[in-house]
Amino acid sequence: MANLPRKLELFYDVLSPYSWLGFELLCRYQNIWNINLQLRPSFIAGIMKDSGNKPPALVPRKGKYMMMDLQHLKNFYQVPIRIPKDFLTVILEKGSLNAMRFLTAVNMEKPEMLENVSRELWMRIWSRDEDITEPQSILAAAEKAGLSKEQAKSLLENSSTDKVKNKLKETTSAACNYGAFGLPTIVVHMDNKPCVIFGSDRMEMLAYLLGEQWQGPVPSAVKGKL
Repeated sequence: MANLPRKLELFYDVLSPYSWLGFELLCRYQNIWNINLQLRPSFIAGIMKDSGNKPPALVPRKGKYMMMDLQHLKNFYQVPIRIPKDFLTVILEKGSLNAMRFLTAVNMEKPEMLENVSRELWMRIWSRDEDITEPQSILAAAEKAGLSKEQAKSLLENSSTDKVKNKLKETTSAACNYGAFGLPTIVVHMDNKPCVIFGSDRMEMLAYLLGEQWQGPVPSAVKGKL
């Protein structure tokens, strides 16, 4: 009998470009490795506050390194990252609360669309330097991802309900309870024990833990699709 897929949770926020890298890598490998990938929209500001961490942009040397690092990773991972022109305003002032509430609503009501909508929101903020905070921007992303106008509007309305707000808080708290201090945070469940991995640059180790083969950032099975 074949081994059952291992549950792998990805806690992420579209405000985090490193979350986007981890997201794309795991989406590429989800049908190659024996895993059951579960996407967990979370709120990075809540995790940072709970852990006492602070954004790299607030540490000048980290911020400078991040700009250079993302340029290298863009080509290596083949993910079209482009840093927003008004970087600090986008990251520190606008944030992602509305977007993550919307993704939580998508996950609750249309989970089959969560991957596409998440990717489109990342494309807006981290590739096209577009807004992800205003209702019309979120609706545009949802429709481009494949939701109908009616579906997108309904989900946007529901994203302001206590049910959705509480679900996002619950998911964020779950990440904190695993020990998250930033995103992406990956939790692999093996032998009924969670193994926590932080960052998008631990995929070779993840493959080792899973007993799977690491084929690089773009495995051969998906090269023709990019």
